[in-house]
Amino acid sequence: MLKTITYASFGAALMATTAFANPYADYEGTTLIVNFPAHPHYDAVMQILPEFTAQTGIEVEVDQLPYLAMRERQTLELGQDEGEYDLIAYVVFSKADYVYADQLENLAKYFMNPRLANPSYDADDLIDGYVYNIGFAGGERGYLEGKTGSLFGIPYGSETSVLGYRKDIFEKHGLEVPETYEEMLELACQIPELEPGMGGLASRAASGHHAAHAFLLHLNPMGGAIFDENWEPVMNSAEGVAAAEALKQIVDCGPEGAVNFGFGEALGAFLNGDTAMYLDTTVVAGQINDPERSQVVDKVGWALHPMGSERASQTGGFGIGIPANAENKEAAFLLMQWLTSKEGDKLVALAGGNPSRFSTHADVDVNAAFPHMATFGEALQYADPDWRPIIPTWGRVNADLGTTLSEVLTQDLDIQEALDGVAERARATMDEAGYYTWQ
Repeated sequence: MLKTITYASFGAALMATTAFANPYADYEGTTLIVNFPAHPHYDAVMQILPEFTAQTGIEVEVDQLPYLAMRERQTLELGQDEGEYDLIAYVVFSKADYVYADQLENLAKYFMNPRLANPSYDADDLIDGYVYNIGFAGGERGYLEGKTGSLFGIPYGSETSVLGYRKDIFEKHGLEVPETYEEMLELACQIPELEPGMGGLASRAASGHHAAHAFLLHLNPMGGAIFDENWEPVMNSAEGVAAAEALKQIVDCGPEGAVNFGFGEALGAFLNGDTAMYLDTTVVAGQINDPERSQVVDKVGWALHPMGSERASQTGGFGIGIPANAENKEAAFLLMQWLTSKEGDKLVALAGGNPSRFSTHADVDVNAAFPHMATFGEALQYADPDWRPIIPTWGRVNADLGTTLSEVLTQDLDIQEALDGVAERARATMDEAGYYTWQ
């Protein structure tokens, strides 16, 4: 459903004067059509768009859809000679498909244009892991930063992983907040004994991408990976087996029905007080202290993703990009630049969104409103842009991984045997796609 944001043409501070040119003057009255997901971050974005219109005179119509429906609509629109959307939000795993199909604008020419690029934008303040994960393609491994890489999008609604825990439960039983995987896994099974009827840690586990996501959440901190530097599958390594064992232990000691949990069910269990810990995306933080959604208001503390053999946390979520077939590309860049500027990032954070800048996480006003932002900022120092391979074949490999892991969780399929099968099928997929051509 399209939602139209229309406000006064310009704020007084930006009216053209004899001393200062107005950088938005050429675009006054332009109407941008943007495609955003139905997602807590973009709900916050809807609150700040009127300020953009007030400052620039550029109006915005938002087509907001559930993110799977959004992907289907984008696939249709991006394949047209002339598309409907001037700016899109895309989920991270769409980056490879869109760039490979030449459907997103390379942003270099916009940042080179002195009439468009704000010199105070401060790109170095953007969170490194988010930028490389969401925005870059063509560099290292084809989907990360590097000397051959280019920027196709900017993180907006990106996420990392942190540990949420029930302060009251931990204080009641004298428990220490876990800093390592060993400590977290021990607590995950100890808590149900201390609090009958309560699960230890809520996790995604449902067949498909939820189970795969949960496995990946543990794989990197345990020193594992999906592929080695030669694209050989290594998810069946000792580290991969350890990650799957950790997931199985968490689910076995989780709340009732945990084996069928998707994102919503895992979060719901934590919000309802049915589990004492939650390890997943930062996007949930805004809901924890919402009395209309949460039974654990003011009872939750936050800590870094526990350490395995190394310190690492996930990167994912959304970025924004300009479709190659957009009608109003320059005006769309101005909106993109404003949304991800220091001003825009702080505004969306105060509205309950996910900031994309280090400075926003350290901002006094933001931390006064949301004290957890300081912890999240610390976690972002360890955000791993290579948490999962963002390549065109990943959808097939990921689906197989998630289905197979579900059999591990529900049918006690041998973990090593299961991952060996995934590795064998993944290699066939990669071979078919040409990843071993130069070996």
